Amino acid sequence: MTPLESSILLSRREFLTTSASGIGGLALGSMLTADGVLSAANAADPAQFGELTSHSRARAKACIFIYMEGAPSQMDLFDPKPKLNELHGSKLPKEMLDKARFAFIKPDSATLLGSSRTWKKHGQCGMDFSDLLPQIGSCADDLLMVRSLHSPEFNHHPGQLAMQCGVSRFGMPSMGSWINYGLGSASQNLPGYVVLTAGRGGSGGSSLWQSGFLSTKYAGVLFRNQGEAVLNLRNPDGLPPELQRAGLDTLSELNRMRYQEVHDPEIASRIANYELANRMQTAAPELIDLAGESKETLAMYGVDRPEPEGKDLRGTLPGLRTYDTFARNCLLARRMVERGVRFINIIHASWDQHEDLDRNLAYNCGVVDQPIAALIKDLKQRGLLESTMVVWGSEFGRTPLGENRPGRQSNTGRDHHPFAFTMLMAGGGLKGGLTYGASDDIGWSIAENPVDIHDLHATLLHQFGMDHLKLTYRFQGRDFRLTDVAGKVVKDWIA
Repeated sequence: MTPLESSILLSRREFLTTSASGIGGLALGSMLTADGVLSAANAADPAQFGELTSHSRARAKACIFIYMEGAPSQMDLFDPKPKLNELHGSKLPKEMLDKARFAFIKPDSATLLGSSRTWKKHGQCGMDFSDLLPQIGSCADDLLMVRSLHSPEFNHHPGQLAMQCGVSRFGMPSMGSWINYGLGSASQNLPGYVVLTAGRGGSGGSSLWQSGFLSTKYAGVLFRNQGEAVLNLRNPDGLPPELQRAGLDTLSELNRMRYQEVHDPEIASRIANYELANRMQTAAPELIDLAGESKETLAMYGVDRPEPEGKDLRGTLPGLRTYDTFARNCLLARRMVERGVRFINIIHASWDQHEDLDRNLAYNCGVVDQPIAALIKDLKQRGLLESTMVVWGSEFGRTPLGENRPGRQSNTGRDHHPFAFTMLMAGGGLKGGLTYGASDDIGWSIAENPVDIHDLHATLLHQFGMDHLKLTYRFQGRDFRLTDVAGKVVKDWIA
């Protein structure tokens, strides 16, 4: 059915917004705008009227999802395995290997790889962290560590889609898009969903922050942390603001006339995006300008940190200042939360350490340890952590077997491992100082409290006040949701 055909079959909601009863639409838009629920630019957008209603009391207003693309090694960072060290160099039983799928490992000759890391218990809760993450470890009493995540995917791009979009196929909305669809944007002058990147770039690219079949206004907007925040946001030389405003007004009027004819929701989205881009011309440069931050704050995050020496490091590329970029991204995330951005993805790539594990893992941990700890502490001291979820995770973990790909020195890295991996969370009404779930003695499978990706998504939505069973969108004849046909809220995580 086309948008025009759909508009003929008036629903009760659309009846309030058509020209035949425009007074109802104007009245509703006026009331929602006055209450701060809708912005003036979006008040006439029918697609907004079904949003912004929580299913329960919200504990979180924003989420900073720090995505470590490529999969960090949980048994070298969060999940110490003395038994794995004892069995270093041993083979696993054939019946275990026959049930597993690997990206590169050759099962017949694979052997277990112990960890060279040293471990320390942090905080009053005694949470385990390796020597590579001492500063994040200092936040232990504010952290929820989940050691029992599992994923259906064992390769990067499908796994990344599953973690970000709930299912491993193209064209599905990402979690940031779902949250902004359900609640709307809390910011007048910035997008509700912003993406920041550091390092060499993730294999999933923009498919990880797509809006799928939802309106394009819910897609993530890629920001840069220096220079022009969004490419082509500035006016061309010689274009005065008043002339741009006149052009936008004319374009908006044409789009509204067309919308009244065909009722295509993408036209309403286009109007909203043009207006947002206009307001961002002032808000975005102010956002990324860190001149107003104190020297102490900049130093705490590690802004302008020098890049360590070294070649062919997995988490960067020649010429990139990844240490500085990631630090700026974390500080910008805090500034975005203060300005009402609802969902922020910070993506750092890549943690896909198939070889030279100790060297590459040490580099990547150096990138993220100081800035993430600073972000958590900064949010807490500003009273923002209670309403802001900070999530640290990836698409899966790493195998306890050493990499034995032909042509490479064996046992210097780890392959992909979806059967048991670890994630960290803080704030947003989640319990701090809790280690939840467990993997077995060598980190191969889950021994206690398994957590599906859909359970993670259901719980995050719950903290925003949304029931994952009710947050749906009808597309091509069926109702879709972030948690697909699964998922449950993990109540043990909730403070």
